[in-house]
Amino acid sequence: MTEPTGLLTKGQFDRIAKALADPRRFALLRAIAGHEEYPCSRLCRDFPVTKATISHHIKELVRAGLVEADREGQYMNYRIRREVLAAYSAELLTRLSPKHLAVESLTE
Repeated sequence: MTEPTGLLTKGQFDRIAKALADPRRFALLRAIAGHEEYPCSRLCRDFPVTKATISHHIKELVRAGLVEADREGQYMNYRIRREVLAAYSAELLTRLSPKHLAVESLTE
């Protein structure tokens, strides 16, 4: 399988796919995407799970490069990285194109 080009780093395509496969992480990402910044305290209030669970899922979204975390004193704010999401979407479309699939099947 080919590695993504552009903004995505080696292995990032797979990390993003894994992160987006979890329904709770996807819901958190959707919530964050709807705002310029989303405070951690609001995520804890808006989602009926423990702070530790939110922290775990946010860590995976940050690791995948989809979310950026900013600390303001003792508070954390999260922001979606739209450029990474756009690069992932473009790479996904490339990997699903008939031309790419034909070339890949020849190399397997």
